[in-house]
Amino acid sequence: MKRVIAYIDGFNLYYGLRTKGWKRFYWLNLQKAVQLLLKPNQQLVFTKYFTAKVAAPPDKQRRQAAFLEALDTLPDFHIYYGHFLADKITCRKCGHTYTTYHEKMTDVNIAIELLSDAFQNRFDVALLISADSDLVGPVRTVQQVFPKKRVVVVFPPKRHSIALKGAASAHTYLGRNVLDKSVFPDRVVKADGFVLRRPSRWQ
Repeated sequence: MKRVIAYIDGFNLYYGLRTKGWKRFYWLNLQKAVQLLLKPNQQLVFTKYFTAKVAAPPDKQRRQAAFLEALDTLPDFHIYYGHFLADKITCRKCGHTYTTYHEKMTDVNIAIELLSDAFQNRFDVALLISADSDLVGPVRTVQQVFPKKRVVVVFPPKRHSIALKGAASAHTYLGRNVLDKSVFPDRVVKADGFVLRRPSRWQ
């Protein structure tokens, strides 16, 4: 069996789902989705999810927190956190100043984990769920240094990168057929008995 590690770019996936208007898939069992993408001769050994805690209104923070806690119930699964940076923007027309946020570190964290796992021979196939062209470098490096290893890119809904497609061993798409089968139950029970509920806005 070929060992597979999945690397999931959380915000790239989120914005793809958001563009499609697929809010019900925000409550996604990512490990199950990955398992449905595997070939018969492949075995998922670990799933790595990369995100940052949102700098947003409390209701959005609560929804994300519930989702992250649901993910924490999965075996052989780890969450890697980046962070948000705040930028103050001033409108040239009216002079109004407002704050905007952008996420940092996800692509760096993915690159570090992908290269580290390759050098430590932890996978035969890397499944990369992202369309971030900043990951072209580490994808190419893995395949040049380890020609027997494969990096397969899985593009989230409404996301694509010609550069990343060209760098990968192969590519596919995360489609509705997989997403429909991968949603967490409305109630997810943690090991301590605490019940997590799908946010009502994600129904």
